[in-house]
Amino acid sequence: MATTVHEPPKHDLERLPSQGSGNGGWRNLVPADGDLPRVKDHAPPPASTGIWVGLAAITMTFAAFTSALVVRQGAAPDWQHITLPSILYFNTLLIIASSVTLEISRRRVAAFMGGIKDRAANPARWLYITLALGVLFVAGQTFAWVQLKSQGFGLATNVSYSFFYVLTVAHALHLLGGLGGLVRVIAKLHNSVLRRSTLDATSRYWHFMGVLWVYLLFLLWMKL
Repeated sequence: MATTVHEPPKHDLERLPSQGSGNGGWRNLVPADGDLPRVKDHAPPPASTGIWVGLAAITMTFAAFTSALVVRQGAAPDWQHITLPSILYFNTLLIIASSVTLEISRRRVAAFMGGIKDRAANPARWLYITLALGVLFVAGQTFAWVQLKSQGFGLATNVSYSFFYVLTVAHALHLLGGLGGLVRVIAKLHNSVLRRSTLDATSRYWHFMGVLWVYLLFLLWMKL
């Protein structure tokens, strides 16, 4: 009696339809309805490493400035103590407030990642507030420079004023880089391609700029 052996059915895995991914694959878990910005969880290692390398370089730069200021003050008989413009203290409040609003924005992003679709949790508004506070900070610094210049205290007036301008301008230039990072984050958020790591790296840089400014203000207040 002949025996018929049936071949087991073959499953073509490449033709299996993806369900609920929104973009053709089960590994990229992106909402299919398009309501939530796609926030990718993991950053490329070079990006995470790069931000720390950048912060280390900035730290070394301002450490060199600090060392030069201390040495120059101790060796200069012509060192002149100056009164810091009062706007600098208001600027300090602005940059601290911007760090708070940026952290609120990061929490809104985490809520989006958790699937909360409430439009009131949109982090874009807090990013815009952070950006506005940063712009106001730079405007306040510019006002301080103009005020000192109008009083006859320019870069070459005295070595103490030279250090004041070098430190504050260098910090403002680095802060402009942070503003550019915020603009990039906002653009990616609106295009629904924001990575969580991009926001984290930008936040670290911005918070570092805030801490650096508080340190510089204390240094200027103590030494100038």
